[in-house]
Amino acid sequence: MRSDKIKKGLERVPHRALLHATGLSRKDLSRPFIGVATSFTDLIPGHIGMRDLERYIERGVCYGGGVPFFFGIPGICDGIAMGHLGMCYPLALREIVADSIETVCNAHQLDGIVCLTNCDKITPGMLMGIARLNIPSIIVTAGPMISGHFRKQKLAFVHDTYEALARAKKGEISPKDLACLEMEACPGVGSCQGLYTANTMSCLTETLGMSLPGSGTALAISAKKRRIAQASGERIVELVKKNITPRQIINKKSMENAIVVDMALGGSSNTVLHLMAIANEAGIDLDLKTFDKISKAVPHITSLEPIGTYYMEDLEYAGGIPAVLKRLRKRLNNTMTLSGRSIYAIADEAEIFDEDVIRPLSKAYHKQGGIAVLFGNIAPNGAVVKQSAVHEKMMKFKGRARVFNREEEAMKAILNRKIKKGDCIVIRYEGPAGGPGMREMLAPTSAIVGMGLEDSVALITDGRFSGGTKGPCIGHVSPEAASKGPIAILKDGDIIEIDITNRRLEARLSKAEIAKRFKNWKPVPPKIKTGYLSRYSRLVSSADKGAILL
Repeated sequence: MRSDKIKKGLERVPHRALLHATGLSRKDLSRPFIGVATSFTDLIPGHIGMRDLERYIERGVCYGGGVPFFFGIPGICDGIAMGHLGMCYPLALREIVADSIETVCNAHQLDGIVCLTNCDKITPGMLMGIARLNIPSIIVTAGPMISGHFRKQKLAFVHDTYEALARAKKGEISPKDLACLEMEACPGVGSCQGLYTANTMSCLTETLGMSLPGSGTALAISAKKRRIAQASGERIVELVKKNITPRQIINKKSMENAIVVDMALGGSSNTVLHLMAIANEAGIDLDLKTFDKISKAVPHITSLEPIGTYYMEDLEYAGGIPAVLKRLRKRLNNTMTLSGRSIYAIADEAEIFDEDVIRPLSKAYHKQGGIAVLFGNIAPNGAVVKQSAVHEKMMKFKGRARVFNREEEAMKAILNRKIKKGDCIVIRYEGPAGGPGMREMLAPTSAIVGMGLEDSVALITDGRFSGGTKGPCIGHVSPEAASKGPIAILKDGDIIEIDITNRRLEARLSKAEIAKRFKNWKPVPPKIKTGYLSRYSRLVSSADKGAILL
Protein backbone atom coordinates (compact mmCIF):
# COMPACT_ATOMS: atom_id res chain seq x y z
CA MET A 1 0.00 0.00 0.00
CA ARG A 2 1.01 3.60 -0.55
CA SER A 3 0.84 4.20 3.20
CA ASP A 4 3.53 1.56 3.78
CA LYS A 5 5.97 4.40 3.18
CA ILE A 6 5.05 5.84 6.58
CA LYS A 7 4.32 2.68 8.56
CA LYS A 8 6.66 -0.18 7.52
CA GLY A 9 10.33 -0.83 8.16
CA LEU A 10 12.81 -0.20 10.97
CA GLU A 11 13.36 3.39 9.87
CA ARG A 12 9.66 4.11 10.43
CA VAL A 13 9.73 3.54 14.21
CA PRO A 14 9.30 7.32 14.84
CA HIS A 15 6.45 7.49 12.31
CA ARG A 16 4.63 4.56 13.91
CA ALA A 17 5.08 6.13 17.33
CA LEU A 18 3.26 9.22 16.12
CA LEU A 19 0.54 7.15 14.47
CA HIS A 20 0.03 5.19 17.69
CA ALA A 21 -0.27 8.53 19.49
CA THR A 22 -3.41 9.18 17.41
CA GLY A 23 -4.96 6.04 18.90
CA LEU A 24 -4.10 3.50 16.21
CA SER A 25 -3.49 -0.12 17.17
CA ARG A 26 -0.88 -2.37 15.61
CA LYS A 27 -3.70 -4.07 13.69
CA ASP A 28 -4.73 -0.73 12.19
CA LEU A 29 -1.31 -0.40 10.58
CA SER A 30 -2.13 -3.30 8.27
CA ARG A 31 -5.25 -1.59 6.91
CA PRO A 32 -5.61 1.01 4.14
CA PHE A 33 -5.29 4.59 5.36
CA ILE A 34 -8.23 6.58 4.03
CA GLY A 35 -8.32 10.36 4.19
CA VAL A 36 -11.70 12.03 4.57
CA ALA A 37 -11.42 15.61 3.38
CA THR A 38 -14.39 17.35 4.94
CA SER A 39 -15.43 20.90 4.18
CA PHE A 40 -17.75 21.12 7.18
CA THR A 41 -18.30 24.64 8.42
CA ASP A 42 -20.96 26.49 10.37
CA LEU A 43 -20.80 29.29 7.78
CA ILE A 44 -22.38 27.53 4.78
CA PRO A 45 -25.95 26.13 4.75
CA GLY A 46 -24.84 23.50 2.25
CA HIS A 47 -22.17 22.27 4.68
CA ILE A 48 -23.72 22.52 8.13
CA GLY A 49 -25.10 18.98 7.88
CA MET A 50 -21.75 17.38 7.14
CA ARG A 51 -21.05 16.33 10.73
CA ASP A 52 -23.84 13.80 10.31
CA LEU A 53 -22.54 12.58 6.93
CA GLU A 54 -19.03 12.29 8.36
CA ARG A 55 -20.32 9.66 10.79
CA TYR A 56 -21.72 7.58 7.93
CA ILE A 57 -18.58 7.89 5.81
CA GLU A 58 -16.53 6.84 8.84
CA ARG A 59 -18.83 3.88 9.40
CA GLY A 60 -18.48 2.85 5.76
CA VAL A 61 -14.68 3.08 5.75
CA CYS A 62 -14.51 0.96 8.91
CA TYR A 63 -16.99 -1.58 7.55
CA GLY A 64 -14.85 -1.81 4.42
CA GLY A 65 -11.72 -2.53 6.45
CA GLY A 66 -9.99 0.83 6.22
CA VAL A 67 -8.83 3.38 8.77
CA PRO A 68 -10.43 6.83 8.32
CA PHE A 69 -8.49 10.03 8.97
CA PHE A 70 -10.49 13.27 8.88
CA PHE A 71 -8.97 16.59 7.90
CA GLY A 72 -10.50 19.96 7.17
CA ILE A 73 -10.91 21.85 3.92
CA PRO A 74 -11.85 25.56 3.99
CA GLY A 75 -15.20 26.66 2.60
CA ILE A 76 -16.87 29.89 1.49
CA CYS A 77 -20.58 30.58 1.01
CA ASP A 78 -20.79 32.40 -2.31
CA GLY A 79 -24.14 33.92 -1.37
CA ILE A 80 -22.75 35.51 1.79
CA ALA A 81 -19.57 36.58 -0.04
CA MET A 82 -21.60 38.16 -2.85
CA GLY A 83 -21.53 41.86 -3.66
CA HIS A 84 -18.46 42.96 -1.66
CA LEU A 85 -14.75 42.21 -1.23
CA GLY A 86 -15.60 38.67 -0.15
CA MET A 87 -16.52 37.66 -3.70
CA CYS A 88 -12.89 38.05 -4.75
CA TYR A 89 -12.13 34.88 -2.79
CA PRO A 90 -14.36 31.93 -3.87
CA LEU A 91 -12.73 31.19 -7.23
CA ALA A 92 -9.31 31.72 -5.68
CA LEU A 93 -10.38 29.30 -2.93
CA ARG A 94 -10.76 26.58 -5.58
CA GLU A 95 -6.98 26.49 -5.97
CA ILE A 96 -6.45 26.38 -2.19
CA VAL A 97 -8.81 23.40 -1.96
CA ALA A 98 -6.93 21.51 -4.69
CA ASP A 99 -3.58 22.33 -3.12
CA SER A 100 -4.82 21.26 0.33
CA ILE A 101 -5.93 17.87 -1.00
CA GLU A 102 -2.55 17.35 -2.67
CA THR A 103 -0.58 18.55 0.34
CA VAL A 104 -2.25 16.47 3.07
CA CYS A 105 -2.53 13.29 1.02
CA ASN A 106 1.06 13.36 -0.20
CA ALA A 107 2.55 14.44 3.12
CA HIS A 108 0.89 11.49 4.89
CA GLN A 109 0.97 9.07 1.93
CA LEU A 110 -2.71 8.19 2.27
CA ASP A 111 -3.96 5.24 0.24
CA GLY A 112 -7.26 6.80 -0.77
CA ILE A 113 -9.51 9.74 -0.10
CA VAL A 114 -13.20 10.51 0.35
CA CYS A 115 -14.05 14.15 -0.40
CA LEU A 116 -17.10 15.52 1.42
CA THR A 117 -18.20 18.66 -0.37
CA ASN A 118 -21.21 20.55 -1.66
CA CYS A 119 -20.94 24.21 -2.56
CA ASP A 120 -19.74 26.16 -5.49
CA LYS A 121 -15.93 26.23 -5.77
CA ILE A 122 -15.20 23.54 -3.18
CA THR A 123 -16.49 20.66 -5.31
CA PRO A 124 -14.42 21.54 -8.43
CA GLY A 125 -11.43 22.25 -6.18
CA MET A 126 -11.67 18.75 -4.73
CA LEU A 127 -12.05 17.23 -8.20
CA MET A 128 -8.96 19.14 -9.33
CA GLY A 129 -7.03 17.92 -6.32
CA ILE A 130 -7.87 14.25 -6.78
CA ALA A 131 -7.25 14.42 -10.54
CA ARG A 132 -3.81 15.84 -9.77
CA LEU A 133 -3.06 13.24 -7.08
CA ASN A 134 -4.52 10.32 -9.02
CA ILE A 135 -4.93 8.07 -6.00
CA PRO A 136 -8.19 6.14 -5.38
CA SER A 137 -10.84 8.77 -4.60
CA ILE A 138 -14.58 9.25 -4.28
CA ILE A 139 -16.72 12.36 -3.94
CA VAL A 140 -19.71 12.71 -1.61
CA THR A 141 -21.80 15.82 -2.23
CA ALA A 142 -23.95 16.79 0.75
CA GLY A 143 -27.11 17.47 -1.24
CA PRO A 144 -29.61 20.19 -2.17
CA MET A 145 -31.78 22.18 0.20
CA ILE A 146 -35.56 21.73 0.09
CA SER A 147 -37.66 24.63 -1.14
CA GLY A 148 -38.91 27.29 1.21
CA HIS A 149 -42.62 28.10 1.54
CA PHE A 150 -44.58 31.31 2.03
CA ARG A 151 -48.33 31.74 1.48
CA LYS A 152 -48.60 28.41 -0.35
CA GLN A 153 -45.77 29.37 -2.73
CA LYS A 154 -42.48 27.55 -3.08
CA LEU A 155 -39.46 29.74 -2.48
CA ALA A 156 -35.90 29.66 -3.82
CA PHE A 157 -32.85 31.61 -2.69
CA VAL A 158 -32.15 33.81 -5.72
CA HIS A 159 -35.69 34.61 -6.85
CA ASP A 160 -36.98 35.30 -3.37
CA THR A 161 -34.04 37.25 -1.95
CA TYR A 162 -31.82 38.91 -4.57
CA GLU A 163 -34.62 39.59 -7.05
CA ALA A 164 -37.04 40.40 -4.23
CA LEU A 165 -34.85 43.19 -2.86
CA ALA A 166 -35.00 44.97 -6.22
CA ARG A 167 -38.78 44.55 -6.32
CA ALA A 168 -38.91 46.00 -2.82
CA LYS A 169 -36.92 48.98 -4.10
CA LYS A 170 -39.71 49.51 -6.65
CA GLY A 171 -42.36 49.26 -3.93
CA GLU A 172 -43.81 45.99 -5.20
CA ILE A 173 -43.11 44.10 -1.96
CA SER A 174 -43.94 45.36 1.51
CA PRO A 175 -41.25 45.44 4.20
CA LYS A 176 -43.25 42.82 6.11
CA ASP A 177 -43.38 40.42 3.16
CA LEU A 178 -39.70 40.99 2.38
CA ALA A 179 -38.85 40.11 5.98
CA CYS A 180 -40.87 36.90 5.66
CA LEU A 181 -39.11 35.98 2.42
CA GLU A 182 -35.78 36.60 4.11
CA MET A 183 -36.70 34.12 6.86
CA GLU A 184 -38.35 31.46 4.70
CA ALA A 185 -36.42 31.34 1.40
CA CYS A 186 -33.68 29.06 2.79
CA PRO A 187 -35.36 26.71 5.28
CA GLY A 188 -32.29 24.78 6.38
CA VAL A 189 -29.42 22.50 5.47
CA GLY A 190 -28.32 21.98 1.87
CA SER A 191 -27.06 23.74 -1.24
CA CYS A 192 -29.47 26.34 -2.63
CA GLN A 193 -32.54 24.82 -4.26
CA GLY A 194 -32.01 25.61 -7.93
CA LEU A 195 -29.59 24.55 -10.62
CA TYR A 196 -26.98 27.01 -9.43
CA THR A 197 -23.25 26.21 -9.48
CA ALA A 198 -23.21 23.92 -6.43
CA ASN A 199 -25.99 21.63 -7.63
CA THR A 200 -24.79 21.72 -11.23
CA MET A 201 -21.35 20.56 -10.13
CA SER A 202 -22.88 17.82 -7.96
CA CYS A 203 -24.81 16.55 -10.99
CA LEU A 204 -21.73 16.68 -13.20
CA THR A 205 -19.59 14.91 -10.59
CA GLU A 206 -22.05 12.04 -10.68
CA THR A 207 -22.07 12.10 -14.49
CA LEU A 208 -18.27 12.01 -14.59
CA GLY A 209 -18.50 8.84 -12.52
CA MET A 210 -16.71 10.25 -9.48
CA SER A 211 -19.63 9.88 -7.05
CA LEU A 212 -22.08 7.05 -6.58
CA PRO A 213 -25.31 6.97 -8.60
CA GLY A 214 -27.95 9.18 -7.00
CA SER A 215 -25.47 11.34 -5.11
CA GLY A 216 -25.95 14.44 -7.27
CA THR A 217 -29.59 15.11 -6.38
CA ALA A 218 -30.23 13.16 -3.13
CA LEU A 219 -31.57 15.79 -0.75
CA ALA A 220 -29.47 16.99 2.16
CA ILE A 221 -32.23 16.08 4.63
CA SER A 222 -32.69 12.53 3.31
CA ALA A 223 -31.78 9.14 4.72
CA LYS A 224 -30.78 8.32 1.14
CA LYS A 225 -27.91 10.77 1.46
CA ARG A 226 -26.73 9.04 4.62
CA ARG A 227 -26.80 5.68 2.85
CA ILE A 228 -24.79 7.11 -0.06
CA ALA A 229 -22.23 8.50 2.41
CA GLN A 230 -21.84 5.10 4.07
CA ALA A 231 -21.67 3.25 0.76
CA SER A 232 -19.02 5.71 -0.44
CA GLY A 233 -16.93 4.95 2.66
CA GLU A 234 -17.12 1.24 1.91
CA ARG A 235 -16.46 1.74 -1.78
CA ILE A 236 -13.25 3.74 -1.31
CA VAL A 237 -11.60 0.76 0.38
CA GLU A 238 -12.52 -1.40 -2.61
CA LEU A 239 -11.12 1.23 -4.97
CA VAL A 240 -7.84 1.17 -3.04
CA LYS A 241 -7.64 -2.61 -3.21
CA LYS A 242 -8.33 -2.56 -6.96
CA ASN A 243 -6.18 0.55 -7.51
CA ILE A 244 -8.93 2.36 -9.43
CA THR A 245 -7.82 5.97 -9.73
CA PRO A 246 -9.51 9.18 -10.92
CA ARG A 247 -7.76 9.36 -14.27
CA GLN A 248 -9.21 5.96 -15.14
CA ILE A 249 -12.65 7.55 -14.69
CA ILE A 250 -12.07 11.20 -15.70
CA ASN A 251 -11.10 11.09 -19.36
CA LYS A 252 -12.04 12.83 -22.61
CA LYS A 253 -15.19 10.75 -23.09
CA SER A 254 -16.49 11.12 -19.53
CA MET A 255 -15.76 14.85 -19.74
CA GLU A 256 -17.88 15.00 -22.90
CA ASN A 257 -20.65 13.21 -20.99
CA ALA A 258 -20.50 15.85 -18.28
CA ILE A 259 -20.83 18.62 -20.86
CA VAL A 260 -23.77 16.84 -22.53
CA VAL A 261 -25.61 16.62 -19.19
CA ASP A 262 -24.66 20.20 -18.36
CA MET A 263 -26.19 21.43 -21.61
CA ALA A 264 -29.31 19.28 -21.23
CA LEU A 265 -29.91 20.52 -17.68
CA GLY A 266 -29.15 24.18 -18.45
CA GLY A 267 -26.51 24.34 -15.72
CA SER A 268 -24.44 27.20 -14.38
CA SER A 269 -22.05 28.97 -16.75
CA ASN A 270 -19.38 28.53 -14.05
CA THR A 271 -19.11 24.89 -15.09
CA VAL A 272 -17.13 26.01 -18.14
CA LEU A 273 -14.37 27.32 -15.87
CA HIS A 274 -14.49 24.31 -13.58
CA LEU A 275 -14.61 21.51 -16.16
CA MET A 276 -11.69 23.09 -18.03
CA ALA A 277 -9.68 23.32 -14.80
CA ILE A 278 -10.46 19.69 -13.89
CA ALA A 279 -9.54 18.59 -17.42
CA ASN A 280 -6.23 20.43 -17.11
CA GLU A 281 -5.38 18.53 -13.91
CA ALA A 282 -6.33 15.24 -15.57
CA GLY A 283 -4.20 15.96 -18.66
CA ILE A 284 -7.21 16.32 -20.98
CA ASP A 285 -7.33 18.86 -23.80
CA LEU A 286 -10.57 20.83 -23.50
CA ASP A 287 -11.47 24.23 -24.95
CA LEU A 288 -14.45 26.56 -25.28
CA LYS A 289 -15.31 25.34 -28.77
CA THR A 290 -16.04 21.86 -27.38
CA PHE A 291 -18.72 23.31 -25.10
CA ASP A 292 -20.35 25.20 -27.94
CA LYS A 293 -20.22 22.24 -30.32
CA ILE A 294 -21.98 20.00 -27.81
CA SER A 295 -24.48 22.74 -26.93
CA LYS A 296 -25.57 23.00 -30.55
CA ALA A 297 -26.24 19.24 -30.66
CA VAL A 298 -27.91 18.66 -27.27
CA PRO A 299 -31.39 20.01 -26.42
CA HIS A 300 -32.26 21.61 -23.10
CA ILE A 301 -34.71 19.18 -21.45
CA THR A 302 -35.24 20.51 -17.92
CA SER A 303 -36.69 23.74 -16.56
CA LEU A 304 -35.12 24.22 -13.16
CA GLU A 305 -34.71 27.31 -10.99
CA PRO A 306 -33.51 29.98 -11.63
CA ILE A 307 -34.79 29.91 -15.21
CA GLY A 308 -37.72 27.55 -14.76
CA THR A 309 -40.41 26.48 -12.34
CA TYR A 310 -38.91 23.26 -10.97
CA TYR A 311 -36.51 22.74 -8.08
CA MET A 312 -33.74 20.26 -7.33
CA GLU A 313 -36.19 18.27 -5.22
CA ASP A 314 -38.35 17.87 -8.34
CA LEU A 315 -35.39 16.55 -10.32
CA GLU A 316 -34.64 14.11 -7.50
CA TYR A 317 -38.22 12.84 -7.41
CA ALA A 318 -38.24 12.57 -11.22
CA GLY A 319 -35.38 10.06 -11.05
CA GLY A 320 -32.29 12.21 -10.59
CA ILE A 321 -29.20 12.03 -12.77
CA PRO A 322 -29.68 8.31 -13.61
CA ALA A 323 -33.01 9.30 -15.22
CA VAL A 324 -31.31 12.14 -17.10
CA LEU A 325 -28.70 9.65 -18.35
CA LYS A 326 -31.51 7.38 -19.52
CA ARG A 327 -33.06 10.23 -21.48
CA LEU A 328 -29.70 11.16 -23.04
CA ARG A 329 -28.36 7.63 -23.51
CA LYS A 330 -27.86 7.91 -27.28
CA ARG A 331 -25.86 11.12 -26.83
CA LEU A 332 -23.50 9.68 -24.19
CA ASN A 333 -20.28 7.69 -24.23
CA ASN A 334 -20.41 4.38 -22.36
CA THR A 335 -17.75 5.22 -19.81
CA MET A 336 -17.09 3.44 -16.53
CA THR A 337 -17.89 4.97 -13.17
CA LEU A 338 -16.18 4.31 -9.85
CA SER A 339 -19.32 2.46 -8.77
CA GLY A 340 -18.15 -0.36 -11.05
CA ARG A 341 -21.11 0.18 -13.39
CA SER A 342 -21.03 1.80 -16.80
CA ILE A 343 -23.03 4.87 -17.77
CA TYR A 344 -25.24 2.73 -20.03
CA ALA A 345 -25.90 0.22 -17.25
CA ILE A 346 -26.93 3.02 -14.89
CA ALA A 347 -29.13 4.57 -17.58
CA ASP A 348 -30.78 1.25 -18.45
CA GLU A 349 -31.72 0.57 -14.83
CA ALA A 350 -33.11 4.07 -14.24
CA GLU A 351 -36.74 5.17 -14.39
CA ILE A 352 -38.13 8.54 -15.38
CA PHE A 353 -41.00 9.41 -13.06
CA ASP A 354 -41.96 12.81 -14.45
CA GLU A 355 -42.02 13.45 -18.19
CA ASP A 356 -42.16 17.23 -17.77
CA VAL A 357 -39.32 17.61 -15.28
CA ILE A 358 -37.12 15.48 -17.57
CA ARG A 359 -38.65 15.95 -20.99
CA PRO A 360 -38.18 13.73 -24.05
CA LEU A 361 -35.68 15.16 -26.52
CA SER A 362 -38.51 15.66 -29.02
CA LYS A 363 -40.32 17.95 -26.53
CA ALA A 364 -37.30 19.82 -25.21
CA TYR A 365 -37.64 23.26 -23.66
CA HIS A 366 -35.00 24.54 -26.11
CA LYS A 367 -33.48 22.95 -29.19
CA GLN A 368 -29.95 23.76 -28.04
CA GLY A 369 -28.15 23.29 -24.75
CA GLY A 370 -27.92 25.74 -21.89
CA ILE A 371 -24.63 27.49 -22.67
CA ALA A 372 -23.37 29.35 -25.74
CA VAL A 373 -19.87 30.66 -26.46
CA LEU A 374 -19.62 34.00 -28.25
CA PHE A 375 -16.69 35.57 -30.13
CA GLY A 376 -16.07 38.99 -31.63
CA ASN A 377 -14.02 42.14 -31.33
CA ILE A 378 -15.00 42.53 -27.66
CA ALA A 379 -14.12 38.91 -26.87
CA PRO A 380 -11.50 37.59 -29.34
CA ASN A 381 -10.86 34.57 -27.09
CA GLY A 382 -14.49 33.99 -26.24
CA ALA A 383 -17.26 34.80 -23.80
CA VAL A 384 -19.96 32.67 -22.20
CA VAL A 385 -23.72 33.11 -21.82
CA LYS A 386 -26.40 30.89 -20.28
CA GLN A 387 -28.60 31.03 -23.36
CA SER A 388 -31.34 28.88 -21.86
CA ALA A 389 -31.97 31.75 -19.43
CA VAL A 390 -32.33 34.38 -22.16
CA HIS A 391 -35.76 35.42 -23.46
CA GLU A 392 -36.17 34.71 -27.18
CA LYS A 393 -36.54 38.39 -28.08
CA MET A 394 -33.21 39.15 -26.37
CA MET A 395 -31.19 36.57 -28.30
CA LYS A 396 -30.31 39.49 -30.58
CA PHE A 397 -29.68 42.84 -28.93
CA LYS A 398 -28.20 46.20 -29.85
CA GLY A 399 -27.64 48.74 -27.11
CA ARG A 400 -25.68 51.69 -25.77
CA ALA A 401 -22.70 50.86 -23.56
CA ARG A 402 -22.83 51.97 -19.94
CA VAL A 403 -19.32 51.29 -18.68
CA PHE A 404 -18.30 50.58 -15.08
CA ASN A 405 -14.93 49.53 -13.64
CA ARG A 406 -16.43 47.83 -10.58
CA GLU A 407 -19.53 45.81 -9.80
CA GLU A 408 -20.54 48.18 -7.00
CA GLU A 409 -20.70 51.13 -9.41
CA ALA A 410 -23.05 49.23 -11.71
CA MET A 411 -25.21 48.03 -8.83
CA LYS A 412 -25.65 51.59 -7.57
CA ALA A 413 -26.69 52.78 -11.03
CA ILE A 414 -29.24 49.97 -11.41
CA LEU A 415 -30.91 50.51 -8.03
CA ASN A 416 -30.94 54.29 -8.54
CA ARG A 417 -32.77 53.83 -11.85
CA LYS A 418 -29.90 55.22 -13.91
CA ILE A 419 -30.04 52.25 -16.29
CA LYS A 420 -32.61 52.60 -19.08
CA LYS A 421 -34.12 50.34 -21.71
CA GLY A 422 -31.66 49.73 -24.52
CA ASP A 423 -28.58 50.03 -22.30
CA CYS A 424 -25.80 47.44 -22.33
CA ILE A 425 -24.08 47.44 -18.96
CA VAL A 426 -20.33 46.77 -19.20
CA ILE A 427 -18.56 45.74 -15.97
CA ARG A 428 -14.83 45.34 -16.45
CA TYR A 429 -11.66 44.87 -14.41
CA GLU A 430 -13.48 42.03 -12.64
CA GLY A 431 -11.67 39.17 -14.40
CA PRO A 432 -9.47 36.49 -12.79
CA ALA A 433 -6.49 38.87 -12.50
CA GLY A 434 -8.22 42.22 -12.54
CA GLY A 435 -10.89 41.45 -9.96
CA PRO A 436 -8.96 39.74 -8.64
CA GLY A 437 -10.85 36.48 -8.38
CA MET A 438 -13.43 37.00 -11.15
CA ARG A 439 -16.34 38.01 -8.96
CA GLU A 440 -19.85 36.68 -9.58
CA MET A 441 -22.39 39.31 -10.61
CA LEU A 442 -25.52 37.86 -9.00
CA ALA A 443 -26.43 41.13 -7.28
CA PRO A 444 -26.58 43.31 -10.45
CA THR A 445 -28.14 40.61 -12.62
CA SER A 446 -30.83 39.91 -10.03
CA ALA A 447 -31.40 43.65 -9.61
CA ILE A 448 -31.93 43.95 -13.38
CA VAL A 449 -34.62 41.26 -13.17
CA GLY A 450 -36.14 42.77 -10.05
CA MET A 451 -36.33 46.19 -11.70
CA GLY A 452 -38.15 44.65 -14.68
CA LEU A 453 -35.33 45.27 -17.17
CA GLU A 454 -34.36 41.71 -18.09
CA ASP A 455 -36.06 41.97 -21.51
CA SER A 456 -34.59 45.35 -22.41
CA VAL A 457 -31.09 45.57 -20.86
CA ALA A 458 -28.00 43.40 -21.43
CA LEU A 459 -24.85 43.01 -19.33
CA ILE A 460 -21.35 41.98 -20.37
CA THR A 461 -18.37 41.49 -18.09
CA ASP A 462 -14.93 39.94 -17.82
CA GLY A 463 -16.16 38.68 -14.46
CA ARG A 464 -18.57 35.79 -14.15
CA PHE A 465 -22.12 35.02 -13.09
CA SER A 466 -23.75 32.95 -10.42
CA GLY A 467 -25.65 29.88 -11.50
CA GLY A 468 -28.66 31.86 -10.36
CA THR A 469 -28.29 34.44 -13.13
CA LYS A 470 -30.85 34.79 -15.91
CA GLY A 471 -31.27 37.14 -18.84
CA PRO A 472 -28.81 38.34 -21.53
CA CYS A 473 -25.79 38.38 -19.23
CA ILE A 474 -22.52 37.56 -20.95
CA GLY A 475 -19.47 36.77 -18.83
CA HIS A 476 -15.93 35.40 -19.03
CA VAL A 477 -15.08 38.01 -21.70
CA SER A 478 -11.53 37.11 -22.75
CA PRO A 479 -8.97 38.60 -22.75
CA GLU A 480 -10.00 40.50 -19.64
CA ALA A 481 -9.53 44.25 -19.26
CA ALA A 482 -6.50 43.86 -16.96
CA SER A 483 -4.79 41.81 -19.69
CA LYS A 484 -5.43 44.50 -22.32
CA GLY A 485 -8.56 42.87 -23.69
CA PRO A 486 -10.73 45.05 -25.97
CA ILE A 487 -13.37 45.37 -23.25
CA ALA A 488 -10.87 47.76 -21.61
CA ILE A 489 -11.31 50.48 -24.25
CA LEU A 490 -15.11 50.56 -24.46
CA LYS A 491 -16.73 53.92 -23.68
CA ASP A 492 -20.18 55.09 -22.65
CA GLY A 493 -22.37 55.34 -25.73
CA ASP A 494 -20.52 52.75 -27.84
CA ILE A 495 -22.97 50.53 -29.70
CA ILE A 496 -22.79 46.92 -28.55
CA GLU A 497 -24.27 44.18 -30.72
CA ILE A 498 -25.10 40.77 -29.25
CA ASP A 499 -26.18 37.88 -31.46
CA ILE A 500 -26.39 34.73 -29.35
CA THR A 501 -27.86 32.66 -32.16
CA ASN A 502 -24.86 33.37 -34.40
CA ARG A 503 -22.43 33.47 -31.46
CA ARG A 504 -21.28 37.06 -31.94
CA LEU A 505 -20.34 39.80 -29.46
CA GLU A 506 -19.23 43.01 -31.20
CA ALA A 507 -18.70 46.68 -30.56
CA ARG A 508 -19.46 48.87 -33.54
CA LEU A 509 -15.86 50.08 -33.68
CA SER A 510 -13.36 49.90 -36.51
CA LYS A 511 -9.98 48.25 -36.08
CA ALA A 512 -8.41 51.67 -36.49
CA GLU A 513 -10.54 53.15 -33.70
CA ILE A 514 -9.72 50.26 -31.38
CA ALA A 515 -6.00 50.67 -32.08
CA LYS A 516 -6.26 54.44 -31.51
CA ARG A 517 -7.93 53.95 -28.14
CA PHE A 518 -5.31 51.45 -27.01
CA LYS A 519 -2.56 54.01 -27.67
CA ASN A 520 -4.01 56.14 -24.89
CA TRP A 521 -5.05 53.23 -22.65
CA LYS A 522 -3.73 52.90 -19.14
CA PRO A 523 -4.67 49.89 -17.02
CA VAL A 524 -6.51 50.36 -13.76
CA PRO A 525 -4.01 49.84 -10.90
CA PRO A 526 -4.32 46.52 -9.01
CA LYS A 527 -7.16 46.70 -6.52
CA ILE A 528 -5.43 44.46 -3.99
CA LYS A 529 -1.69 44.68 -3.47
CA THR A 530 -1.03 42.36 -0.51
CA GLY A 531 -1.86 38.86 0.65
CA TYR A 532 -3.13 35.80 -1.18
CA LEU A 533 -5.24 37.68 -3.73
CA SER A 534 -2.22 39.73 -4.80
CA ARG A 535 -0.26 36.53 -5.45
CA TYR A 536 -3.27 34.95 -7.11
CA SER A 537 -3.71 37.86 -9.53
CA ARG A 538 -0.10 37.50 -10.70
CA LEU A 539 -0.40 33.76 -11.31
CA VAL A 540 -3.91 33.21 -12.64
CA SER A 541 -4.60 32.52 -16.32
CA SER A 542 -7.42 33.81 -18.49
CA ALA A 543 -11.03 32.64 -18.12
CA ASP A 544 -10.91 30.93 -21.53
CA LYS A 545 -8.22 28.65 -20.04
CA GLY A 546 -10.29 27.86 -16.94
CA ALA A 547 -8.71 30.55 -14.73
CA ILE A 548 -6.11 28.06 -13.56
CA LEU A 549 -2.88 29.06 -11.84
CA LEU A 550 0.19 28.97 -14.05
